[in-house]
Amino acid sequence: MKHLYKIISVLIIFYTLVWGLLNPVPRLDILNETIRNVYYHVPIWFAMLFMMSISLIYSIKALSTNKLTDDFKGYNAAVVGFFFSIPGLLTGSVWAKFTWTTWWTFQDPKLNGVAISILIYLAYFILRFSIIDELKRARISAVYNVFAFVMMNVFIMILPRLTDSLHPGNGGNPAFAKYDLDSNMRMVFYPAVIGWLLFSFWLFQIKNRISFLNNKLDD
Repeated sequence: MKHLYKIISVLIIFYTLVWGLLNPVPRLDILNETIRNVYYHVPIWFAMLFMMSISLIYSIKALSTNKLTDDFKGYNAAVVGFFFSIPGLLTGSVWAKFTWTTWWTFQDPKLNGVAISILIYLAYFILRFSIIDELKRARISAVYNVFAFVMMNVFIMILPRLTDSLHPGNGGNPAFAKYDLDSNMRMVFYPAVIGWLLFSFWLFQIKNRISFLNNKLDD
């Protein structure tokens, strides 16, 4: 039973990858067939946010318990979340090329916020590797991780909603669900979100096992 969620995640992702290319979608100006990217780009970003939230929880636990296991889990979740940010960024860039005619535009605050957030978490990883003492590293990096999570949400969730943005659901631009996420698309989109969340948790568990084995070897 403990492996059930892994099987479910693989089956759901396979279903969304295949049916996401075959099922009918709304015929909208500019978007056209590229709207299918909502099945991949958005769920991957949800998985990233899910992992960064888990990383935040374990960092807070590490500050309250001083347990290195909590620190390692917070770090591992951040690594998995950062891993998901790469395909999230690439799928978004490809989508932008076909809809906004450019791979990147500095006129969109969400794109800029994503870039800044990635740099913030890169600094988190650099900070960890620069501190040798384990307890000191755990506390300092946990504090920074809380800061990183807050700033990420400011840059990609709050600021785009306060200013003009090309992204749906931000800056007065209506979200997909309001005008074109029809019943056919929901049959793929919602399972896709669940599948990628489960898959990200699976990767998180694998990373935890690797950390546990490395610690055993070091001891």
